[in-house]
Amino acid sequence: MIMRLESIGVLFPDYTFDWRGSQQIIKSIYTLRNLFVVKGNKNTSKVSEAIERNHVDPFLHFRHAKADFRQAKEPEAAPPAAEPAPREPALPSSPSLPRIARHLASASPSSPRAARRLDRGHTADDEEFWTWAQAGPPSVRRCLDFTKLYRTELQDGPRKYMMAIVSGGLNQQRNQVVDAVVIARIIGAVLVVPVLQVNQVWGDESEFEDIFDAGWFKETLKDDVRVVSSLPATHLMKRRVRAPVMPFDAGEDWVRSNYVNKLSTSSVLLLRAFDSRLAKNLTSDLQKLRCKVAFEALRFQPWIEELANRFVKRMKEEGPYVALHLRLEKDVWVRTGCHSGLGPQSDIVIANERASKPQFLTSRTKLTPQQRHIAGLCPLNANEISWMLEGLGASKNTRIYWAGGEPFGGPNALEPLRSQFPKLSNKWDLARPGELEGLKQKPSVLAAVDYEVCLKSQLFMASHGGNMARSLQGHRTYMGYGKPIRPNKRMLVRLFTNNALSDEEIKKNIKQIHTEPSDSALLSHANPNRDVIAFPIPHCMCTKEK
Repeated sequence: MIMRLESIGVLFPDYTFDWRGSQQIIKSIYTLRNLFVVKGNKNTSKVSEAIERNHVDPFLHFRHAKADFRQAKEPEAAPPAAEPAPREPALPSSPSLPRIARHLASASPSSPRAARRLDRGHTADDEEFWTWAQAGPPSVRRCLDFTKLYRTELQDGPRKYMMAIVSGGLNQQRNQVVDAVVIARIIGAVLVVPVLQVNQVWGDESEFEDIFDAGWFKETLKDDVRVVSSLPATHLMKRRVRAPVMPFDAGEDWVRSNYVNKLSTSSVLLLRAFDSRLAKNLTSDLQKLRCKVAFEALRFQPWIEELANRFVKRMKEEGPYVALHLRLEKDVWVRTGCHSGLGPQSDIVIANERASKPQFLTSRTKLTPQQRHIAGLCPLNANEISWMLEGLGASKNTRIYWAGGEPFGGPNALEPLRSQFPKLSNKWDLARPGELEGLKQKPSVLAAVDYEVCLKSQLFMASHGGNMARSLQGHRTYMGYGKPIRPNKRMLVRLFTNNALSDEEIKKNIKQIHTEPSDSALLSHANPNRDVIAFPIPHCMCTKEK
């Protein structure tokens, strides 16, 4: 590879290059030279395409570079010979390195976090952190005051049945169950307890009654929708009528005009493929019904709750705890089109998987992984979460429960987080012999356990959006539990890549941009068109004085 010496000098004026370095390092520096030095270059997109084509993430290769650079010194008399200090596989801390390079390169679990770690000494306890995290006495309360018209609309009459098949992971299925109840209410159908479709990724064959308390579900909704466990004998052999495919953002009028005429006493309406298609801005009564289903009717089986409560008790033995939902599984990196921060070899694995299964990529926009990261579209990895927690004031004593599946990269993927927060546990760490026996092949049950432990934490944060994060956000608000933290990923990237900010300023900004408004402010400025499952204010909550 041919590379001009001045491009090295522009990037690293304080360093001399050891030509024993690898060709890969030269390639990385050349790529960075194009990204950071050549301004106004019309061929920038071609550089990005070359990176994608060759599976090269130039930022991450910096962690290999220190062994091939040494800081230049002014000519002077040779100092007395001394034993050389061990050389760390970390980035030089020189400010001449672009902060984004140091930030992204240090995302590898094999490198120390000193390259872009907030310079904060861990305090002896978490008093300051938990004082900040304390939500304070809630100024709003649960408020499901249905109108008189809604309460009188449910009347006896000929029974017309509707079946719903819900798909996806546990929390995706939960949301579809909520919408199935709302649809049954709109068209006046008797709802058969929904069927949980076996997920191709998780392979869990659990049925509704295996995970949720079906008796409680029916009893809680008896004044809203008639729910039965199964079709009566008179309808077992009756024709199934497929409901028309629901368009996105379908409202009540669309549901009535397309589904009511399909309901019949001589057939059964079959509803499927309706995930996230029902409009978010329904009438206030139906929004309240959504909250009632999601936060009151959908209760897990007693044995699942009892198991989760044991883990909650163990986590609270030394005080409050933070719950993290980590989206670090292999399929998450494939679907988001992002780099995992685990190095070029891992990026190649993900790129190959994505190329073989293009339908898995959630976003169809032509963005490179770097562009996705800068836009705040990527999950936070363990390293970035560690930085964020430090910025919020967490210490080595902070107890953390992490929920989620097996991280891509195995235990090493969590090492940046565990090294700074050693009191990091998940359900497998907390379980005693036999407690989780037979559940490895039941990912939906394990997800239910995670949900409950996260629900009852003092502070909850997710590394990425998703159904579980949104459901927990709304559920915790509805129950008046601890403060939710929604990482502002775009702002975090800007902070970590801003060379003008000191570490102290970064810490201050991290806390400022993640300070939630008060309940009363949320009530007065709430957007009624937002997803009520994630934002139950104002439809499902009101001031305590009301």
